[in-house]
Amino acid sequence: MDILTGLQYGAMAAGGGGLLYGMTITTLAAISVFARSATRRRDARTTLALLLRRHADHDAS
Repeated sequence: MDILTGLQYGAMAAGGGGLLYGMTITTLAAISVFARSATRRRDARTTLALLLRRHADHDAS
């Protein structure tokens, strides 16, 4: 495998990871708004806050 192919696969993997992260955030945001159970909404909001806080900390460094 040459360097260019390795970079292409790396970029595809990074894009897939970003897409998965975005889908996770979107799903948790939807659950935190639309869930019927107050406990589920609270759990989804807590998880969402943790993910977004870690993401913001990662961008700052």
